Formats: sequence, structure tokens, C-alpha cells
Amino acid sequence: MDWSLVLLSQEIESVIDDAEESGGWGLIVAPEDYERAVAAIRLYQAENRRWLWRREVFRPGLVFDWAALGWVLLLGFFFWISGEYPQVRSAGAVDGALVWQQPWRLFTAVWLHADVAHLGANATIGLVLLGLALGGWGTGAGLLAAYLAGVGGNVLAVVLSRMPHHSLGASGMVMGALGLLATQSLAFGGLGPRPIRTAVIGLVAGLMLFVLMGLTPGTDIIAHLGGFLGGLILGIFLGLIPRTAQRMGLNLVCGLVFVLLVVWPWWLAFVQASQPSG
Repeated sequence: MDWSLVLLSQEIESVIDDAEESGGWGLIVAPEDYERAVAAIRLYQAENRRWLWRREVFRPGLVFDWAALGWVLLLGFFFWISGEYPQVRSAGAVDGALVWQQPWRLFTAVWLHADVAHLGANATIGLVLLGLALGGWGTGAGLLAAYLAGVGGNVLAVVLSRMPHHSLGASGMVMGALGLLATQSLAFGGLGPRPIRTAVIGLVAGLMLFVLMGLTPGTDIIAHLGGFLGGLILGIFLGLIPRTAQRMGLNLVCGLVFVLLVVWPWWLAFVQASQPSG
């Protein structure tokens, strides 16, 4: 599937075929395009050797991005900071009465957790979902999209809440990663023999997982829904960009924006936390 996208970017038509006589999947190209196709695929393989943290899992074409482990470490870091300095948690959590005057809370709340169990649940599930989402969309693009989806979930929860809303946690971002993962079937399903069936199965599977994990009683269901919908929307947008995961420049820019949207809101939160109370 990846190779087919590479050839498509070079305007080389190909057909994915399950060649039983050769014992596996292959690409069929016109004889006059064969040399160019081989050269393009070799260049693609050489360019992607530098992505050492991306590895195929379970089956060919399904990539897990271990950069998601860095996200887990960040969650642990901010959990430790908020435990050592309670005023940081107070300045970073979503507060419906203050959020429009202090909009950084929509971002910083993603990194805060109430206790170890809360952190552990989001970190373990998030590691798997985010790792697979980054594997399909790219490290920088996937991180930024999942993060913005989580922020969007916080926005939706504040807007729709009828009571003073207080929340924290990365579950909206985790649901955003699930939405991104579900939309990969839309982008890559067209390369297989049954594109509509593949796309529908991916979306239905994502929806079922959302119902299973995102509608748990006692959790912020609206933020979960907002994150999942945000992931779906951003995933569809990313699907319009060919070979998103292989575009190093795009992923670098998205990664820098992601870092900025982590550092800048937290700087504002630390400034707020350092001010004398009262």
C-alpha cells in the first residue's frame, strides 16, 4: 500500500495484486514504467531508513510509531510537576468560569491527571492508539492532530456543559487518536480490491471502540466525543494529503507547532501559578 502511494506520487499507475504464485502481495505496473517504479521505491526505502522509531507490527503495512512513548513520558512529567506544585494543577486544569479569560487551560489540561489510576489508564490505551495513528499519518502530523482533537474535546465540553465545568486528562486526545486511526481506512482503503468495504469496516470498528472506551459512566463523555469527532475530521483532512507519513518537511513543521502549543500554554500557566493568591 505504501509503495502504491509512492508510485502514484510519481504518476505511475499500479495495481495491488495478491499473487498466489509468488507467495504474497505485489504491484503490477506497465512494462515501460518498471524501471522508474523500482527506482522510486528504492529511493522511498532509503529515505525512510532514518525513521528508526517506526516499525511494522502484526502485518505488513501496519506501522507502530514509538514516538508515542515520548508522549507517555511527557504525561508522567506533568503528573509529577502537578503533584509537587499543586498551584500548577490549579492554573492548568479546565475551569469553565475562567477558561475564556485563560484559554491556555484548554491545552494544559490535556497533560494533567487526577491520580495514578487516571494517568495509567490514559497512558496505556493512548500508547497503543497514538502509536498506530502516528504510524499511519506521520509523527509530527499525527501528534499535532491528536493534540488539537483533545483540545477540541475540551472546548466542546465547556460549551455544552450546563454546570460549572472542571476537567483534566488526556482522554480527549486518546479519543482523537482513535478517530485518526479510524480514518486511515478512508485514506488507504482505496488501494485495496474493496475500498468501500475497507473504509466502512474501519469507521465502524473505530465507532465501536469509542462506544466501549469513550462512553464509560463517570467520565467526561462530551470531551471524549469532541476528541473522537475532532480526530475523524482532522484524519479526513490529512487523507487529502498524499503520503503524509513520508513528508518529512510537513511532519517537522507539525512537530514544531506541537511543541509550541505545549510550551507556550504551559509558560502562561506557570506565570499564573507564580502569582500571589488573593
